[in-house]
Amino acid sequence: MNSFYLKPKFLSTLRGYTASALGKDVIAGIIVAIIALPLSIALALASGVEPAAGVYTAIIAGFVVSLLGGSRVQIAGPTAAFAAIVAGVVATQGMSGLILATLIAGIILILMGVLKLGGLIRFIPTTITVGFTAGIAVTILAGQLKDFFGLRYAEGLRPVETLEKLEANVASIGTFSWQALLVGVVCLAILIIYPKFEKRVPPSLIAVVVGALMVKFIPGLDAGVFTIGELYEIPRGLPPFTLGSVNFDLDSILAVLPDAVTISLLAAIESLLSCVVADGMVNSKHNPNAELVAQGAGNMLSVMFGGIPATGAIARTAANAKNGGRTPVAGMVHALVLLLVLLVLMPLAKMIPMPTIAAILFMVAYNMSEWKKFVSLCKTEKWMGILVLVLTFLLTVIFDLVVAIVAGLAVHYLFVLILFLKKKKA
Repeated sequence: MNSFYLKPKFLSTLRGYTASALGKDVIAGIIVAIIALPLSIALALASGVEPAAGVYTAIIAGFVVSLLGGSRVQIAGPTAAFAAIVAGVVATQGMSGLILATLIAGIILILMGVLKLGGLIRFIPTTITVGFTAGIAVTILAGQLKDFFGLRYAEGLRPVETLEKLEANVASIGTFSWQALLVGVVCLAILIIYPKFEKRVPPSLIAVVVGALMVKFIPGLDAGVFTIGELYEIPRGLPPFTLGSVNFDLDSILAVLPDAVTISLLAAIESLLSCVVADGMVNSKHNPNAELVAQGAGNMLSVMFGGIPATGAIARTAANAKNGGRTPVAGMVHALVLLLVLLVLMPLAKMIPMPTIAAILFMVAYNMSEWKKFVSLCKTEKWMGILVLVLTFLLTVIFDLVVAIVAGLAVHYLFVLILFLKKKKA
């Protein structure tokens, strides 16, 4: 068992595990859960699903990935990278289509791990990962302009693509709400300024509380501001079993197969990149194949019980490591704390204003955009690398992630082939 290539990191860390280590993991897990709660709700809404679905995902995928995964400190859950993809699948295939696509994606991820394909991540160049990450950030930002400015779309208008959303925002500018903008600006200011003075309490939690209090107690402010409870149902209790709503016929499978490939590809890339970041923070070495199997299992169980696709969340993983988490126990504690919140406090989420959610997602988009790295690559890469970077970015914004990655890889390796042939000829 010690040499088994899919051995979870959890089993490796049990030997010599002490009460002191448990205490540090518990504290880190609680802190990460506090960070994850508002983010999970915000990312669910950005994905076009009910707010509770984000919490279900963080609980189920978070626990499973920590239990079976290949990293000491990986935290899994809903992420910004998936938001635009999930929203598109839900809009075109419905929730049953999303569940089926994610189940297939989970199988693909497990097979990738079993076949020892975890090392293939190194063949994806930085220009492509930075390009599509920046592109996803733009799609998230574009999708939140509506709620930040309090716009109201015409009846039946449900734009999916980024350019469609921008057009809908321009067409709806007459419905602008100064009340929504005020709440959004205040919350955004908190998210930007608060961390400069205080780092112990997550700024997103402060923004949520302040936004809810503004709408509740400032006269006239509620007139132009929607809250989550006005637009969505807030359940309390254990996650529901949702597999019964899925059709497993051949036509349904073929219809969602491209989406399944997208989900599996992104889950593999983002989770393994997160593992690499985590390794540097805790001086460890992750098991990429075990991580892929865990991501597959976590995704399958997540959508079976009301969740959405999940992957390793770099920001939450970093927060776990920075706050003393050193084994997968911290990730399990984070999931259990969120379960407790779901059972007891979830109805309070109905008071959160939509502009607050938009402000949180603005910051998520900014932080994931890696714009400094984008600019740095434009300065340091040769023209071929810059072309791949910009092409991947634009195709992600205009079309989708699959088109962007396939085109980016094709152009990158075409250049590699040309350079190889030139060198061989010389």
